[in-house]
Order: sequence, then C-alpha cells, then structure tokens
Amino acid sequence: MNLKSLIRTVPNYPKPGILFRDISTLLYNGNALKYISDVYFNRYNNKNINAIAGIEARGFIFGSIIAEKLGIAFVPIRKKGKLPCDVISEEYSLEYGTDSLEIDISSLNNNSKVVIVDDLIATGGTAIAAGNLVKKLGADIIEYSFLVNLPDIGGSTKLIDNDYKVHSLMEFAGE
Repeated sequence: MNLKSLIRTVPNYPKPGILFRDISTLLYNGNALKYISDVYFNRYNNKNINAIAGIEARGFIFGSIIAEKLGIAFVPIRKKGKLPCDVISEEYSLEYGTDSLEIDISSLNNNSKVVIVDDLIATGGTAIAAGNLVKKLGADIIEYSFLVNLPDIGGSTKLIDNDYKVHSLMEFAGE
C-alpha cells in the first residue's frame, strides 16, 4: 500500500518554509489503518515486548492500535499537567522555548520492554525526552517507531547515534 500518497503536504504551515506532513488524511482511510496495524503486529509479535509507550497526541493513535493487537500495555506519555497521578517529568527544548512531558510512575518498571511510538520524527527532541522518562522508570527501550521519518532534519540520526533502534514506515525528504 502506498501510504505516502495518503498523507497531505501543507506548504508554509505552521510557518513559512515548512512543509507540514498531515497524517489526518491517512487516518480517514480504514484500509490504511488496517495495513499499518498488520505491519506493526508482524514487526513486534513474539519480540518479548510488554508495553507500548505512545507520545501525545498522535502517538496515542498508533501506540494503542499496536498495544491492543499485541495484547500488551499501552502507556501514555503526556504533556505536563494531564495525568492525575504521581508522575515524573522531562523538559525538552522547542524552537521557541521549552516544553515538558510526563509519565505515570507506576506504568513501567525494570522488567518492562518498551517500544516508543509517535506519528513523526523531525528534530528528535520529543522522542529523546520520552525515552528519558522510560529509562528513569528502569525500563528497556527496544525500539523507537514512527509512521513518518523526516531524515533531513536529523532526529532519527540523534537516536541512532545514542544506540537506539529506529523504525519508520516511510520517509519524506526535505524540511
């Protein structure tokens, strides 16, 4: 299935010079979602993974699909102030400031084998922050998985340079 053809490219959003890769149009296609679900199931079935950590918000979509299909835990990694429990936080840099992610301290432990999922990797800041949270809870990161990789921006390279495995279903060139 040609998944790339189902992703809308919006020029100059959210600012001039950016080509925004909008996965909404892919989500409108049930056959594409089934195909993606099957690809992820085949990749992670029988890999001794016991949790999928999804990064807010679109990582929740694919992460929960994978977790349900594998019959394993789904752990949401949320923006600051969204979890009603004891959490740990990780601050990370954005283009114009900082943001913070949080995870429930009871969600993972040193027996957890985790795949971290998000829809897209660009600079890698959010993914690295999510991984730091998973590691703080003592869990092992088996792999990072993204629907879309923007390799020219360098986020996937940062993860690979830190000895993480990175998987993506497709890549788009350019920024």
